[in-house]
Amino acid sequence: MPAAPEAARSLFIVVGATTLIQALVTLNTLTVATLGPEITGALGVPPETVGYQMSLVYFCGAFSAVLAGGMVTRHGAGRTSQIALVLGGLGCALGATGSLWALVPASALIGTGYGMTNPASSHILFRFTPARRRNLIFSLKQTGVPLGGVLAGLMLPAVGLTFGWQAGLAVSAALALTMTALLQTARPAWDDDRRPGARSGASPLSGLALIWRHDGLRAVALMTFCFAAVQLCLTTFMVTLLVEGLDRSLVLAGAVASMAQIAGALGRVFWGWLADRLGGGLLTLAIIGLISLVCAVATGFMTPAWPTWSIAALLTAFGISAIGWNGVFLAEVARLCPPGQVGLATGGALFFTFGGVAVGPALFSALVPVLGGYAATFPAIGLFALAGTVLIGRARHHERATAA
Repeated sequence: MPAAPEAARSLFIVVGATTLIQALVTLNTLTVATLGPEITGALGVPPETVGYQMSLVYFCGAFSAVLAGGMVTRHGAGRTSQIALVLGGLGCALGATGSLWALVPASALIGTGYGMTNPASSHILFRFTPARRRNLIFSLKQTGVPLGGVLAGLMLPAVGLTFGWQAGLAVSAALALTMTALLQTARPAWDDDRRPGARSGASPLSGLALIWRHDGLRAVALMTFCFAAVQLCLTTFMVTLLVEGLDRSLVLAGAVASMAQIAGALGRVFWGWLADRLGGGLLTLAIIGLISLVCAVATGFMTPAWPTWSIAALLTAFGISAIGWNGVFLAEVARLCPPGQVGLATGGALFFTFGGVAVGPALFSALVPVLGGYAATFPAIGLFALAGTVLIGRARHHERATAA
């Protein structure tokens, strides 16, 4: 029986459901990367091929994100979330067939589903969240990303080693499709503002135009291109760095990756709380960028001789910053955009986010043989963190000048 409208609108239900959706679509996107050494070994391709797979996922996500604003308006945020879960689940199921070439359309489906998630959830959260708590609530929802990484790191290596890597993809698919069915109970309340007759065809260009003509939104969008590149390089290559570059086992690597993801989840809550205390997210984003830069440079000095505890400690600190910024970013987009255009603005901004995500892993893969290893490549990727921090500094300067 469908949930009562008031129950579905309660902040606890909204945050819990949107966080779980985010966790499961993230699990879909990270399944291949987490099982990367097993998959690439079985299919006979180099380990760094995972970077190209992740770039394809997020390249497709970039385009579906700008389409999602119109879908939310026309079909509702709840239905859009269900479509995202179905696409991710079907993509993982297709990848579980075991063919190298099946991973290409599978990755496209996963990425398309992932790109729809944040415009839908931002629309829901903006409707039901008090303004004074917005950074914290958006950041709580974004803990779904590292929580999905925790699920991937703790569950998938064990499943893959016991039953084969295809079983890991099948489990990821089953979880997404189960959540799709459960989400139906919230649809009457979440989608009561949909406009079935609305035209969604113009939404992509409208979202991008909205971002580009607004100085603050443009700076934040370009920043997110840079920060997303750093985040995805870390999450995509962390397990491979530990296994191929630092001579650790796959299970240990998965555990360390899970620690970093947990740190990122806690970091998102902390950064959201801090942004609300500071009265805005721009300063918080600048702090995050500087910490990510320092961690990226330090990662370049890692060798197999490093104690495991020191490797885990550095990657955990890296996770707090590089994985922790997204909720504050989404809250800033909601704060800066014109009234009633949260979904549209979020989709437009996420086009740049996914652009960075698509570029980052592919660039990392290309630089690994040039720079001589996985650890040595991270300082070069740290330049993205520096560029993003500079952009936020300029945005803060412009905002202060405008307010003066």
